[in-house]
This record gives sequence, structure tokens and C-alpha cells, in this order.
Amino acid sequence: MALGDLMASRLVHSSSSSPSPSPSRSTAAAPAPPLPNHHHHHQNHNHAGDGLLAANGPEPRNGLEADADVEKPAPPAYLPQVVVLCEQRHEPDGIDEAAAAAAGPSTSGLVSKWRPKDRMKTGCVALVVCLNISVDPPDVIKISPCARMECWIDPFSMAPPKALDTIGKTLHSQYERWQPKARYKLKLDPTVEEVKNLCNTCRKYARSERVLFHYNGHGVPKPTSNGEIWVFNKSYTQYIPLPITDLESWLKTPSIYVFDCSVAGIIVKAFLERLDWSSSSSASAQKDCILLAACEAHQSLPQSAEFPADLFTACLTTPIKMALHWFCKRSLLRDSLDLSLIDQIPGRQNDRKTLLGELNWIFTAITDTIAWNVLPHDLFQRLFRQDLLVASLFRNFLLAERIMRSASCTPVSYPLLPPTHQHHMWDAWDMAAEICLSKLPELIADPNAEFQPSPFFTEQLTAFEVWLDHGSEDKKPPEQLPIVLQVLLSQSHRFRALVLLGRFLDMGPWAVDLALSVGIFPYVLKLLQTSAMELRQILVFIWTKILSLDKSCQVDLVKDGGHAYFVRFLDSLDAYPEQRAMAAFVLAVIVDGHRTGQEACMNAGLIDVCLRHLQPENPHDSHTEPLLLQWLCLCLGKLWEDFPDVQLLSLQTNTPEFVICLLSEPQPEVRAAAVFALGTLLDTTSNGADDDSDDDEKVKAEINVVRSLLQISSDASPLVRSEVAIALTRFALGHNKHLKSVVAEYWKPQSNSLLKSLPSLANISNPSNVYSPNNILQGSIGPVLRVGSDSSAAGRDGRISTSSPIATSSIMHGSPQSDDSSQHSDSGILLRENASNGGLGYTRSRPVDNVIYSQFISTMCSFAKDPYPRIATIGRRALSLIGVEQVVMKNTRFNSGGAHRGETSASNFGMARSSSWLDTNSGSNLIKFRTPPVSPPQHDYLPGLRRVCSMEFGQHPINSPDGLADPLLSSAAAPSNAELSILPQSTIYNWSCGHFSRPLLTGSDDNEESNARREERERVALDYIAKCQRSSCKMTSQIASWDTRFELGTKTALLLPFSPIVVAADENEQIRVWNYDDALPVNSYQNHNWSDRGLSKLLLINELDESLLLAASSDGNVRVWKNFAQKGGQKLVTAFSSVQGHRAAGHSIVIDWQQQSGYLYASGDMSSILVWDLDKEQLLSTIQSSGDSAISSLSASQVCSGHFAAGFADGSVRIYDVRSPDRVVYMARPHAPRTEKVVGIGFQPGFDPYKIVSASQAGDIQFLDVRRAAEPYLTIEAHRGSLTALAVHRHAPVVASGSAKQMIKVFSLEGEQLTIIRYQPSFMGQRIGSVNCLSFHPYKSLLAAGTGDNGLVSIYAEENYK
Repeated sequence: MALGDLMASRLVHSSSSSPSPSPSRSTAAAPAPPLPNHHHHHQNHNHAGDGLLAANGPEPRNGLEADADVEKPAPPAYLPQVVVLCEQRHEPDGIDEAAAAAAGPSTSGLVSKWRPKDRMKTGCVALVVCLNISVDPPDVIKISPCARMECWIDPFSMAPPKALDTIGKTLHSQYERWQPKARYKLKLDPTVEEVKNLCNTCRKYARSERVLFHYNGHGVPKPTSNGEIWVFNKSYTQYIPLPITDLESWLKTPSIYVFDCSVAGIIVKAFLERLDWSSSSSASAQKDCILLAACEAHQSLPQSAEFPADLFTACLTTPIKMALHWFCKRSLLRDSLDLSLIDQIPGRQNDRKTLLGELNWIFTAITDTIAWNVLPHDLFQRLFRQDLLVASLFRNFLLAERIMRSASCTPVSYPLLPPTHQHHMWDAWDMAAEICLSKLPELIADPNAEFQPSPFFTEQLTAFEVWLDHGSEDKKPPEQLPIVLQVLLSQSHRFRALVLLGRFLDMGPWAVDLALSVGIFPYVLKLLQTSAMELRQILVFIWTKILSLDKSCQVDLVKDGGHAYFVRFLDSLDAYPEQRAMAAFVLAVIVDGHRTGQEACMNAGLIDVCLRHLQPENPHDSHTEPLLLQWLCLCLGKLWEDFPDVQLLSLQTNTPEFVICLLSEPQPEVRAAAVFALGTLLDTTSNGADDDSDDDEKVKAEINVVRSLLQISSDASPLVRSEVAIALTRFALGHNKHLKSVVAEYWKPQSNSLLKSLPSLANISNPSNVYSPNNILQGSIGPVLRVGSDSSAAGRDGRISTSSPIATSSIMHGSPQSDDSSQHSDSGILLRENASNGGLGYTRSRPVDNVIYSQFISTMCSFAKDPYPRIATIGRRALSLIGVEQVVMKNTRFNSGGAHRGETSASNFGMARSSSWLDTNSGSNLIKFRTPPVSPPQHDYLPGLRRVCSMEFGQHPINSPDGLADPLLSSAAAPSNAELSILPQSTIYNWSCGHFSRPLLTGSDDNEESNARREERERVALDYIAKCQRSSCKMTSQIASWDTRFELGTKTALLLPFSPIVVAADENEQIRVWNYDDALPVNSYQNHNWSDRGLSKLLLINELDESLLLAASSDGNVRVWKNFAQKGGQKLVTAFSSVQGHRAAGHSIVIDWQQQSGYLYASGDMSSILVWDLDKEQLLSTIQSSGDSAISSLSASQVCSGHFAAGFADGSVRIYDVRSPDRVVYMARPHAPRTEKVVGIGFQPGFDPYKIVSASQAGDIQFLDVRRAAEPYLTIEAHRGSLTALAVHRHAPVVASGSAKQMIKVFSLEGEQLTIIRYQPSFMGQRIGSVNCLSFHPYKSLLAAGTGDNGLVSIYAEENYK
């Protein structure tokens, strides 16, 4: 199957499982009809719409009753299919800088090794032939008949001088075939002087290139034991020794020597000894010297007449002819085939469509494959990939080893190669040779006969394919890889080879590294010049895989104009979006930090192409494939990153508008990529100094970008928020002066109107961008302002003016507000500025921008308190850039009766530690400000304020140990290099690159595993449900009691569905996990380490899959943990603020989770309910609660997706449907005339979506049927005035309630009291505390109860619980 088709089939599959709302989800979310289980019989189903307003007409009025009258068969128990927060971005190190950097393409590591360090070529070849034909050397005794052929010529077939000359010229032409561009010098029977001149000339000509020295010593004595070779004197009367040391000193390095003579191994030995003791010889000289010798030190050359005399040279320079001769004499063809036909093989060696060319091609593939499989990779690179001539000689050397070993002679090389003569790939060569030889007579007889290509390459590709089906990183690498490389040269096999290569590269970075080390790179680079349509998709895929490993290829691509290939592909609409995303990825890597690449892509029109595809082709279409949008944005961001000309051009041509549209896309990755693209447009160099019109336009465009970024600053995905925080930090650098001056405006005495137009810094931790004059008066003690100056010695370090928020009424005389809002009061904010001569060194910032600057500061303060640690760090960094610092201070509360000491709380940010700014004198109502003297204010601008100077000021030297914290950063007006270097690094690009380094073509085995686990859990769950629906539900037996040791008592507890584990937490947000079967602690950890604590609820997400624990804090922050039931293994998956700017007064956030829709509902003491889609990690909608009082409890329906019930503090109850236009589908006051708050609310057990249970603090539990009326059909007076908790079982027909009077009652749905659990006084006579929380097991008849005061968690079951 072609890779394109393979991908296509996968894409169709993946698009159906993509994060967009898919058909599978909508069916899962449809309301399931009621199960006829044992609590329906007492209700008549005929009153379908009784209790609902009839004004809406006859059609169904809401999702609650669409199927009310239709009887349907009983469905299986309802198990939600939606799984959330399990994407790659939720891996715990997802957006960590170090982890992201590791995911991105590398420029070092694995990478550098495959690239040939330095390509080299052999520029000059010295051929020295000492034959002295017709005179045998004295130390050689020849046999008869004896080997005579030199260069396939019989020297005795002509006159000796002519024979010598012919042999020399033939040798020259044989070498020239392998390296036609080298310069050749030939010396026949030379003297020492001639050899010296030859060597010097060659080195002079070759300069730093390699020189080859070939020595044929068949007419002179064997080399001496000192490693001297022999040449002649002028008159040919004597043999003269030539020391190898002289030879080396003339030829220098780099060089390669070929010695074709007997006992040639002696020369190699002498050479190596010289290298060992020669002090001047460095490692590099040793490396640049290569030797090939015909035999070992004790061996003579074979004399058998079946071989040529220069067998070694024949193997090195005419391998095909030599191999066929040798094979023919050993095969069954030896009797039938005339050897002279071998010289007549038709075709040319470099034409692969002829017999000779194909044989040569197969031989190259086989010898390459043997070398690659046998040699260490760095040696393979050096010998087979660095220099064409050296590579050819070494390939042929493998043949020489095979043939000469058959004649009991072992060729020697330096560097030493392992033996390869028995490698099984030689069998493939023998087969190819046999097929060729058997065709030969017929081809020669009929020159026009059609050439039939060998099946060799097809068979090898099949072998590679078999390996791909079964191989892996742990197994031996596929030995056919070099053959696949060779096949790329052939048009007929190319497509199949590329598809198989693509499959191989997809196996992981190790496979890409192997392919690169075998030498694939130049081939696939060259293929980008082809226009073949069928190769486009697979080439883009291959380049995606290469660049996901090695970024350095960007240079080669631009140099060869390869970028244009990808720009064209990206612009083509006939490719799948996922494949075009790969092209966008390749282009992003090309321009990443590479100015030449940026310019080349800019000129190729990349910006226009990206913008064209960012918009849907058809306005009614849903948007394009998310991966493509993500990479178009990342590509744009990388294109204009640190490229001011393009940034300016893009800002002026309204380019950001196209990207801003993507900030509301459903996929967090797309939103984060869009933020990255917008963020890289913001200039970090300080601007605003010269206000020319061009700059003015630019600043306007930047402000527009920032405005859109501020709007998504409370996105639920940390991936998106961290990119927003990074982009805004860039803005803080670029607009540093203006922001510092705006910060200073807060501090300066100023007119009332201006004060009202800006948000109070006291309220700066409120991220809602709604500023009213009241905000200024609501400030708690929170921010204490100090503006540092460079002349701090003069004692001007801080001045508090009446216009600063510290002088507000709630501080000067106690007010009830200050106590409520004390949750913000632990963040002292210091302001620093660069003062010159004691005055402000600022130009006034533009009034039009002030609102944006104020919103910016407010948003950054929210980021500094972000529940996701990395984002909080970035927020603090950005604030310190503009001179706002957080200081630790004591959380002092003021009451009208005078000041008393509140509890100390560590600051949310440990940026600057100092002792408290405000300290209360014990036993005295005087407050001391630990600041240098402050000049009294000139005016009282705000009504009702007392003068600050009415407080007593104690003087403290600024450097005293209990004085103020030192400033952390020098406050230069323009960003310094130090500031640029602390600019946090964006992670979305590197993190996204990781997608392409993972396998893209195969479904992972993990899916099968998790599917199997899920099926098993569904089976177990259905089993439990059936049992609990049949059970008596009398929870009379206490099966476990756990002393959590929580100081403040247990706030909330949760039973896990498939393991005997209970999770509990207290007000201090300490989360503890306990195994109730073994009575052993499992894990314990802090939800966060801020000072501001308070827990609202624990919820379980994805309970049928890999469960996650959602911990909701009372300030509205939500943190989701994985591996929470492993000791110390907990990892934060995501965190966000669920009330996004709607600060609830007091600690009263209520929250619930609906698995089948993936929605999280959050509300509290505020006028709206926020619905979060955790699949998209986005705010789905904000529903106005339409009640006059706060929401005190929330419950999501487990049957109808999008339905949830809310109980209010005034005792009223409402049901909402996210999908209906008017949202509220039911309203009642079941607890009237009492108005105590609703403590608990829930949909009744089973699958009836129309019945709810509501319990109020007064102690009554009301059962309502939505279809009937606003009146309850059943009331239980459970507790008198002290009900604290309600639990409704999901499947079993029971509800449980707990009271402050140490009592738990369990009721059936008919109102019958099944169980009452009273806490007995304990051994020491202490009363056990009130019931804080109750929670049923999702599928079993188990009840967990947590108590206050002593923090016990007890678990109850039926009598017969096993």
C-alpha cells in the first residue's frame, strides 16, 4: 500500500476521532430513556409536561422531555464514552521549557554524527609500475604454468618496452573509470629520484586533497623487513631500496597507498610502527592515511595461472570482470560458457538499463550493504562516504578479500576491516552473476534482444518490507538499507523504495539517524528537483521525518532551492490537510532562526500562501484540519520572528487580523500557535522614543494585537495561557517606558478624574476588565506601593499618598469588605521607577493606550497568581520588567474595634522577602509603617479618607535586617541585554515539533491496551451496578475508619470506582490517599503551596479510563492531577481559574463535572454560571443564574448531556440546559417558606432525567419531578436545622444526609429511613465532629463520610459486604 494511501486511510480514521464534536460523541450525549428499575413504579408517566409552562407550544420545550412519552426498550447502563485531558499536551512536562526543547529538531546530538565531517576528493594519482619485464627478481621462484597477466595483458605477447607502456596506460584507464577528474602521473620502472619528483609533483598539484600512490612491485624483490620497497638505478643494474618513511615524507597527508606485491603486509606494519613512535604524527595525520596491501607479511602473491598476476589490482580496478571470471570457474557454467564472452558483456558501466550497468549497480549495492552491516558507523562514513575514489576502492577491496582468500592470501588494510568474505550477501551476488552469465550468449548472439532487468532489487525491497512488518528499534537494523538507497537511483523502483523508506523513518529518530548515516541525504535532496506528482506526498513525509530530527538540513534545503518545493506543495489543494501541515512544518524548520531561509521563503511568497489557507475555502465550512492551522501559524511566527522588516510589513498590511480569528478555535494547540504567531510580531526593542507616523502606525497595530491577546488571557489551557504570558512579556519589553510611567501614575498625586479612569492597583488581582470608580474603594490592604529611586540614600524610597489605594476607607476605618476580600491581601506590590533628580524621568504615555496598559498590568497580576506554576513565574518576570514587585507581608486584618493581629500568610510569590510592612504593636492600637519618613499628602481627594499622616511612622534604616526587601532588578528605562535574556522562551513550536518525531503511520499499541482496560472496566461497572440496584442499601456496617490527621477536619472525600481507595482533602488543600482494604496510606501531597488556601471539591475525571483527580480550590482555581494514587507520583495535568475574573466574594465556589459532555460547571457567590468544555479547554458559555442570591450547590445530570441543577442560598432550585436558548428549563422553591440555603442537590439515581433531590440547611430533603410541578412530591424532614451534606447514589435507589449533630441518615427514594448512623463518644469522651461531607461509591453500595474537627473518614457498607 502506498504511503500516501496509508496516510489517507489513517487520516479518514483520525478525522473521525479528532477533538471536534464527532458523531460518536453526539450519540453518547443524547438523553438515554429511563431504565425501568425499581423506583419508577410510584410515578405516573402521563404528566409529561404538567409542571412546565405551556406557553412554549406543543413541541418539546427542552432536552429534558423530548422522549418522555415514548416507551423504549431498556438501554444498557449508561457509561459515558467521552475522555478528556489525555492528549499529548497533558503530559506533565508538556509545556516545560527543557522538555519542549528536547522535543524540537536538534542541532547536535544524534544529528552531527551522520554528516560526513569534511567531504574530500582524491585530486592526484601516482602510478608506479616496477615490472622489469623478462627479468625475474632473485627472490622469486615461479611455478609453471604461472600467472602472467598484468592489467589483463600478457606482457610476453609483445616487446617488453611496448608491453610495459601498454600495461601502464591500461592501469591508468582502469583507475580513471573510478575518478575521471583526478590528474594521473605514471612512472614505469623508475629510479628513487623519479619517484621523489613524482610524489612532490603530486602533492604540489593536489594541495590539501588526497593523493593515491599505487605501487606494482612484481618485477622487483619483496619489501625488506624494515618496510623498504624496491626501485631501480638508472642503468637497471641494481635494485635500490626506498624507505617507506621517505615516501611518506614526500607524499604527506591525506593519502592512500595501494601496494600490490608479495609480503606487502610488512610495509603496513612498518608504516604503523612509524606512526606509533613518530612524535610529530598527530591523530589526524594517522587518520588521513589509508593503506591497502595485497597480502599479509608472511604471504606471497598467488601464482596459479587461473588468476592474473596482478590479482589485487584487478579486483580493485576491474571488479566486475574479475568477479565474473572467478565465479565462472567455480560454477556449473564453467564447462558451457566461453570465458572470452565476459569481455563482451553489452552496455556501459554507468547505464543501469544495460546488462553491464545493472551488474555494476548490483555489485555496488551489495558491497555497500556488507560494509554498512559490518563496520562501525563512523568508519563506514569515513571510508565509504567521504571520498568517491576511496569508497570505490574499499568496495572492491571487499571483493579482493573474498577472491584472494580462496587462493590462501589475505589482503590487509589500514584502517583494519573485519573479515567479510563469508558474508551471506555474497550469495545474492553469485545469484545475480549466474543470471547474467546465463543470459549472456543469447544477448551477444542477438544484439536487439530485449534486456530483462534482474529481480535482485525487487527481492531486496520485499525483504526490507518484511523487516518493516516485524522489526523494531530493539531488533537488528534492516541490512537492506543501503540497497534501498541504491534503488532510489532507478525510476522504476523509486516510488516503492520511497514509500518503504518513509515507513522506516516513521519508526522513530533512531531510524532517521540510521538512514542518514547510510547516506540517504543527497539522494532525497536531489529528488526535490523532480516534478513527478506521485512522489510529492512521500517526499514531503520523508523530509518531515528528517527535519524533525535534524534542523541543520535547513541550510542545504535553501542552498538547493528546496524550500520552493514545499511552498508549492503547501499551496496545492489536492493534498490532504495533514500532509500540507507537514509541508508547513518543513518550512517552519527552514526559517527557524535562519535569516537566509527567512528571506528565501519570504521571496517565495510564503506569507500569502499561509494567510490564504488560514481562512476556510468556504465560509460555511467548518475550519480546516487543526494540525494544518497550527502549523500555518507556527510557520508564520517563525518566518517573522526576529525579522523586523517582515514584522513591520505584516503589521502594516493587517496580517494579524487573519491570525486573530483563530484565537477562538476549539483546539488549544491552534490557539497557542496563533498566540505564538501574534507574539513574535511584537517588537521587543523599546519603542516610543521617536514618534514618527510610521512608528505610530506600528504601535497602533501592536496595541490591537495585545488587545486580542488580553481577551484570551483566561483560556483554560495552560499551553495557550503560557504563550499569552510570553507574548505579553515581549510587549512589556517593547513598551517598557510607557508601562513604567503608567505604573508610576498610580502612585503620583493626581486629579480625581484620572484616578477614576484607571483601575486601582488594590484591585489589580481582579482580572475582570471592568473598571468602575467603586473598584478603587473596594481595595483591601493588599498592595502596598513603593516606588524605588536610584537615590535611595536620600531617604526618598517610598511615599504613600492619599491617592494610593492604601489610603482607602476600608483600611483607615474597618469595613466588612476588608475581611471578605482578604484573600487578595497577601500580595504586597512594590513599584520601582528610574528617577532622575528626584523627579519622574518619563514622557507621558498616550492616553489612548492607558486603558490597554492598565489592562495589561491587571492581566499580568492575574498571571502572577496563575495556578499553573510556569505561567505564574512568567507573570512575575513580566511584572518585574515594568517595575512592579511583589513583597511578602503579614496578612493584617482591620476591624472596627481596632487592629488585631491576623494570621501570617506567606505571599503567593516569593519574589522579594522582607519582614512585614505593616506590623501591629501588641496591646496598642497604633500601626507602625516600616518605611522611611513619608512626606504628608497635599490634598484629600477621596471623600471619607483620614489623613495618612494621622498614623505614627516609625523610622527604619533601609538596610536594617528587618527593613524592606532589596530591589531585584535594576530598573533601567530601556530593556537591557540582561532583560532580553530573561525573556521566557516560547515552548509551543518545539513542543509541536515533537508530533512529527513520533510515529504517524501506525496506531500505537497503547490504544489497544487502554481499549482492553476500558472494556474490562465497563464490564466490572455494569456488574457492580446490577448488584447495587438489587441490594437493600442498608449501610449499617462500618468497614473502615481512617484518621486523616487533618487539623481542620475533612472537607471532601471521594471513593475510587475500581480500587479500594479513598481520597480526602482538608481546608488547607492537603490531599491524602488511603487504601481502605489494607488500611494503609497510599499518597499525600499539597494541592499547591500558596498562602491562600481553601478547598471546595474533589472530582474524578475519566473514571472508566486513566482516572484524573480534579481539585477545585475555593478561589475558583482548578487543578487536575494524574498518578495521584502513586506514592509521590502525582503530576499536574492542567490548571486554570474556573471563575475567570468573576471573583466570588468569600470562599464559596461550587463546581461539578459531567463526563459524557466533557463539561465542567462552576459558580458561587456571583451572578453567573460558567460552563467549561474540558475537551476544548475553552469557556463554552456564561449562563446568567437569573436568581437574586448566590448558588450554593451544583449537580450535573449523568444522563442528559448539558443539563445541570443549581440550588441557591435562598432555598430556590433551577435546572439549566446549556443547549436551550433561554437556558433555564425549570424553576421551583421546594423549601418554601423556609429560606435557608440549599446544601445539596442531585439528579435521582438511575436513568430518569426528570427527578431531582434537594436538601436545605434547615434539614428537609425535597423530591421533585420536573414534569409535574414546582411542588415536591415527597418531603423528608431529615435533620432539624443542621443538615450539612447530601449524597445521592448514581444507580442504587438511596440518598444520604449528614448533620452537624454527628449523625448520618440513609433513605430510600420512597422516603423510608433505611439506616441511621450516630457517632458514639470516643474513648476519651471527645464528641466526634459534625459531618462535613458524604460521598457514595459510583457503582457499589458504599458510603464515605468525612467529619470536621478530628478529620475522621469512615466508610459504610451493607451487612454482607465482602
